[in-house]
Amino acid sequence: MWQLFTAQSLYKKRAKYTAILWTLLIFIACFIPGNEIPNVHLPFADKWVHFILFGGFTFLCLLASPTKNIKRLIFVLLLGCVFGWLVEELQGLLSFLGRAKDWYDIYADATGALLGVMLFYICALIAPSKI
Repeated sequence: MWQLFTAQSLYKKRAKYTAILWTLLIFIACFIPGNEIPNVHLPFADKWVHFILFGGFTFLCLLASPTKNIKRLIFVLLLGCVFGWLVEELQGLLSFLGRAKDWYDIYADATGALLGVMLFYICALIAPSKI
């Protein structure tokens, strides 16, 4: 399992396709018309969804190209934050779908992106460099 977090990973191609599919999932989930979203009676359920989606996004992006390089990790973190902001901007522009720009969603996206990068980095540090 630890091989996933090393540059010698045999699963980089699968991780790349999974990251692409995950990105498509984010677009689909974030642009479903508001009246079609089920009403869940959990506090901050929407924020948790954003947190998980963007945490998964950064984590999968890093699995597709495993590295411990800090500049690359920061780049992927910024990519996740900008992607989250862009999704919210588009939701604001496409308000006819019953969606709206929400700054708290942007914060949840950024926090999830940060957690995804941190989780990957911790796993990469634990992974033996030669497997």
